This record gives sequence, C-alpha cells and structure tokens, in this order.
Amino acid sequence: MSFGFSKNERLCSRTLIERLYADGHRLMAFPYSIHWQQQSLDVPCQVLITTSKRKFKHAVDRNRVKRLTRECYRLRKPAFYDFLTVHGISITLSLNYIHTDIFEYTHLEPKFDKLMDMLQHDIEQSLTQ
Repeated sequence: MSFGFSKNERLCSRTLIERLYADGHRLMAFPYSIHWQQQSLDVPCQVLITTSKRKFKHAVDRNRVKRLTRECYRLRKPAFYDFLTVHGISITLSLNYIHTDIFEYTHLEPKFDKLMDMLQHDIEQSLTQ
C-alpha cells in the first residue's frame, strides 16, 4: 500500500460533495469536524480537506493547515484502507479544520489518531444497523 495521495483519492465531484454534506454522517473531534458517507467508488476512500477562509484570512495559513492535515491522513491511510477493504465498503470523507489557531504537527498527530478511531467506530456502528 502506497503512502501517496493520488488524484483519484481526492474528492472533486460537486454532486458527491453536496450529497455528502446533505445526507452524510458527522463527527467532531477537536480541532476537526468530519463528514462521511458510504458510496460506491473505484477507491476505498475519496477525501476532501477544507479550512475556513473566515478563520484564516491568509491563503498561506489555509495552505499550511491543509498540508498538515494531508500529512496526518496520508500516514494513516494504509491502516484505514485495510479497515475499509475488510468491511467491503468505500466512502467519501470530508476533513474540516475548525479551530482558529494552527497547531504543530506533533500536537495534531494524536488528535488525528483519535479522530480516525472515532470514524472507524462510527462506520462499524452504521454497518450493524
């Protein structure tokens, strides 16, 4: 499993994004808010990473937050893909940074681990219903 983050793993479809925010499940784990929805896709997961222009006025800051989030996701992707393939599902996922300050990677890493554990638990619960 590659640690890369290729083009087909990025969520770009406007219709899928609108459907994700309208009908998807939502989780919050500070400093992230996450939306996810089960879909039938070519890859196990397509990801959209966002941050608010209202909270970060400068593009440099928004890009920094998205870069840190992408790195956190990219390093946990192989384990997450294994989880999705074991359950035989594919999902669309939106990671939204909701805090007003930019944390260092060492501070974001454990928060992101907790977020991914919560997401896996939520996915398992939705499959049993």
